[in-house]
Amino acid sequence: MTTLFISDLHLSASRPDMTDCFLRFMAEDTANIDALYVLGDLFEMWIGDDEESPFLQQIKQAFKTLTDSGIPCYFVHGNRDFLIGKRFSQQTGVQLLPEHSVVDLYGKPTLILHGDTLCIEDEAYQRYRKKVHNKFIQWLFFRIPLSKRIQIGEKFRNNSSKNNQMKSQSIMDVTASEVARVMEEFHVDQMIHGHTHRPDIHSLTVDEKPATRIVLGDWYEHGSVLVVTPDGYQLETRAFDQSQSQ
Repeated sequence: MTTLFISDLHLSASRPDMTDCFLRFMAEDTANIDALYVLGDLFEMWIGDDEESPFLQQIKQAFKTLTDSGIPCYFVHGNRDFLIGKRFSQQTGVQLLPEHSVVDLYGKPTLILHGDTLCIEDEAYQRYRKKVHNKFIQWLFFRIPLSKRIQIGEKFRNNSSKNNQMKSQSIMDVTASEVARVMEEFHVDQMIHGHTHRPDIHSLTVDEKPATRIVLGDWYEHGSVLVVTPDGYQLETRAFDQSQSQ
């Protein structure tokens, strides 16, 4: 009885070491698990379900193999792949979840989310997020030719990297009061999220009761996996194959 959580893989064709680690994880770690949850930023960039490439086909096939075996896989959108839609879900069998979902982890109600909505001190990002999540703007974006969307996506990605370099680490981290507020709203004392790339297990107090916030790690230097069983949970890493490194 095991449930796995991953996030912030930022997969791209330019990082075969990441892709190789992910594919090995899907082939070796997911056998006989109860479920796999992907909490956003699976890809470095996603500009629409109509994009096709050998790289993307590899990733989609790994998910389809998993779900075809009867193991459910759930996906929460991240800030890099919030445009993943129904076609991806149909091609892979991955079930798309709302940005906030409460799941039962072996009797423990747990709130899962990507985590970017918790970083409310980063006001510039929150304004950007509100804009790009506007359904009309997304409708317009999808009517742009694929090649142009790729160019726009690359520009936004580069601008995001530059902007983040100028921000303080505290601004890009979650806001403690927002964490407490959201946990109170959903009536939970356990939360799992990614986004900040700061894997850790935090003990806190919410509504005058002990609570836990588990932060998933990124996959830039090694794979990062949260393993949950009825007996507890543990953050683990998965090594990259150095022969795949550039």
